[in-house]
Amino acid sequence: MKIYVLDTNVLLHDPQAIFKFQNNTVILPLTVIEEIDRFKKEQSETGRNARQISRVIDGFRKQAKLIDGVPLENGGTFKVAVYRKEFLEKLPPELRSDQGDNRILAVARDLQESSAEGTVFFITKDINLRIKADTIGMIAEDYQNDKIAIEELYTGTTELSVSREQVDQFYELGFLPLEGDFKANQGLTLIDETNPSHSAIGRYDAMKQQVKNLLRVPKDGVWGIHPRNREQQFAFDLLLNDDVQLVSLVGKAGTGKTLLAIAAGLLKTADESVYSRLLVSRPVFPMGRDLGFLPGDVEEKLAPWMQPIFDNVELLLSSIDDGGKRKRGYRELIDLGLMEIEPLTYIRGRSIPRQYMIVDEAQNLTPHEIKTIITRAGEGTKIVLTGDPYQIDNPYVDSASNGLAYAVERLKGQEIAGHMTLSKGERSPLAELAANLL
Repeated sequence: MKIYVLDTNVLLHDPQAIFKFQNNTVILPLTVIEEIDRFKKEQSETGRNARQISRVIDGFRKQAKLIDGVPLENGGTFKVAVYRKEFLEKLPPELRSDQGDNRILAVARDLQESSAEGTVFFITKDINLRIKADTIGMIAEDYQNDKIAIEELYTGTTELSVSREQVDQFYELGFLPLEGDFKANQGLTLIDETNPSHSAIGRYDAMKQQVKNLLRVPKDGVWGIHPRNREQQFAFDLLLNDDVQLVSLVGKAGTGKTLLAIAAGLLKTADESVYSRLLVSRPVFPMGRDLGFLPGDVEEKLAPWMQPIFDNVELLLSSIDDGGKRKRGYRELIDLGLMEIEPLTYIRGRSIPRQYMIVDEAQNLTPHEIKTIITRAGEGTKIVLTGDPYQIDNPYVDSASNGLAYAVERLKGQEIAGHMTLSKGERSPLAELAANLL
């Protein structure tokens, strides 16, 4: 049997963490409960998690004495451990100050020395606290339950060697029966095994077990934008397919994630009227030092954060239509109700029907926030998540635990979801050089 001592940040990150350690013993130092109490009045996700874990522990209290142990449904046991001042004496002099982290570490160290029931693991998301625990001879680990190895993240595409006859059949019929371990809406490149230059691309239909032609991009492009590489072709196919209600686009800076999503959204709303409105949002996290509070109403406060969105829209609107007139400005689109910029802060509790919703920089969201956003989707709504897991400004998530990567892995293979990883930069040679070398 194993004994897991949890730090405060683990529960604030995942209030269900207590139930994620199988049939082992989970111990909370009383100091953790005291620290959780300080967050319960916050209106943020952290505050909601604090209130939820307090309710869970209160439910345990009604079953048995917390200090004696409460049986869990998974066969494990939950306990609360009380800190005693003499525990600090077991730590090195540098760690004997009476602080919350040191108290928690002291309880874990005492359990390590006194427990005969099994190996003690100290679980914390605090890097420095893991270093301290390791230094004094403890087994310290990060909370891994929601981690997704970024190197193993589903790419949404694969290559397959087939016969020349199969490639020809695909071109002739527009589809090719194909059985195998493929995901729904996965982009497939069919390569002639005798002549690699003879190939075809399509999207896998899991229901019919066949690879089908991609949706054709209009002759004039999607609001003037044409796919420049194979991955962008796959991405446009997902963005323009009304049956695919959730699309995730992952890629480094300059690969065209946001531009493709906005172009497709404008086509589906302003031109085809499939959706009533293009709704664009992004989490508010500054890069570097924050400038502080911004004056004005919600729209004025959001303007600096949404400028990258406006830049992309202006690029799309800078083209000339067939009549020689400049297309609408983004302000006109907003005034006509075809496009709306909205903060994610106020999305909880809403129902969003018949809208093309783009969430940019989704790598800065937690798994819980991603779930909250997707569950707002009403009838006929399409959601597009874009982001780069290697460019994270949120201090509470990383490349392996962010909501974007979480959504990609959890939803891969679903009939109404599709994903594409974009790897080739198309912004400019300089941007591509910087993304690869800096």
